[in-house]
Amino acid sequence: MKIRAGLGIAAFPFDAPRDFFAFAERCEAGGVDSLWQTDRLQGSEGQLEALATMATLAGCTHRIKFGMNAVVASLRDPLVLAKQCATIDFLSGGRLLPVFGVGALADPVWKATGRDPGERGRRADEALEIAQRLWRGEEVQLTGRHYAYAGARIAPLPVQQPLPCWIGGSSPAAIRRTARLGTGWLAGIQPPAEVGRVIAAIRSELERSGRTIDPDHYGATIPCRIGELDAALAGRFGRTGGEVVVAGAAAAVIARAREYVAAGATKLVLIPLARGTRDVMEQAERLIAEVLPAIETA
Repeated sequence: MKIRAGLGIAAFPFDAPRDFFAFAERCEAGGVDSLWQTDRLQGSEGQLEALATMATLAGCTHRIKFGMNAVVASLRDPLVLAKQCATIDFLSGGRLLPVFGVGALADPVWKATGRDPGERGRRADEALEIAQRLWRGEEVQLTGRHYAYAGARIAPLPVQQPLPCWIGGSSPAAIRRTARLGTGWLAGIQPPAEVGRVIAAIRSELERSGRTIDPDHYGATIPCRIGELDAALAGRFGRTGGEVVVAGAAAAVIARAREYVAAGATKLVLIPLARGTRDVMEQAERLIAEVLPAIETA
């Protein structure tokens, strides 16, 4: 079973836009498996839009895979979403790793956009079912609860067939959604024990449904820093005290990654906690040199 690790960003940590490209190029040259962008549409903190970031990565890299962690499917029109993903996968030669969720109930985006968060799960389910049909090349005729299409189809199709459709979220509904529609699952900011519980629940649900998910397709997100970490950076992820954020020597990051692997995770997304281009690049260099070789397996 392969263990692979990628690097991700949430809030934009660089001094200038072009520095993001240098980061992506360094990760690719360093053999990093994948790059990830957290999705957040609304807020005052600078954060890139995930799908636009994927398109940028398709153009400025050649080998590395990239994914969004995780696009809120209930906020996007499924035809547009399917077309965007197909285009990015086509132009990149099959390197997109899309991950979809329904968004948190307390996310201020619902109030900002006047949407009912109570319908977010049903809306996402319907959107993902439509998107998967479009990615397969089907002509979609549908009158659903939230969407209606008459003869909708897209071209070009994704290079990857089927296009990966990883699911985020840990609720019972997210577990059922993963077992019914997903080709993988990526955890949010959760401790190893919680990640292990969800992976076990997904596998149980898969047994009942008769579907399978590749054992390499379970992921975990690890905010980390090699060196000292101030409270402001750690506090971005809500939980502190070492429950989800790990800092210190490279050995501490490796040990935490192995806890997630022991819980069943096989795709690790390391988010380097840093401020400014120099700090981000130094963290990336150390993760590439000291952490990734110790946790990845063929």
